[in-house]
Amino acid sequence: MAFVGEKLGAMFQRPQDENRDDVPWYMRYGARALGTVGGGFAILLGIWNCLGIMLADVGCLFGGTFQVIAGIVAIAIEAPCCCMFIEHIQTLSNFMENRPYWNRAALYCGIAIPGILFCFGLGSLFGSGLIFATGVMYGMMGLGKKGTREDMAAAAGGGTLSPGVAPGSVGIPMGADPNATLMEDPDVWRPT
Repeated sequence: MAFVGEKLGAMFQRPQDENRDDVPWYMRYGARALGTVGGGFAILLGIWNCLGIMLADVGCLFGGTFQVIAGIVAIAIEAPCCCMFIEHIQTLSNFMENRPYWNRAALYCGIAIPGILFCFGLGSLFGSGLIFATGVMYGMMGLGKKGTREDMAAAAGGGTLSPGVAPGSVGIPMGADPNATLMEDPDVWRPT
């Protein structure tokens, strides 16, 4: 009995990464919930697609099988407490938890596509689409916060002013590149 208690305690302890503090809590839990619910729907709709073998549709059998596997992987990574009696699921979940968000995004988007390609229908679009949407959410989390306006302007303009443009001046001097001035002086491109 102590073994089950230790396993449950280990499942609810999630590793904390200092770099992930800039992601809002609703994005983290929303992606986790979408992955869990999407994995459940992918399993159910994948089984429904596998029944297409009765109509001699082999593509839907393969698509449904891929969709069931994708759903199991999504649930195993996002909600390992649903698979607590499979021995190494917690190890897989901890491994993926320590990876950057873009790794999860690539995994979820990659495993969602074969189910749709083999059997294009509402069941595969909805089931695999939820897993793909989870990948998109993790991709957005991997991109991070949007920078401030000053940071974006400095990055677009190379961080320096164009030659011949005095700081605080409005307008394009003769011989200067007009495209470089647009990001440096918003008054130039604002309508009057």
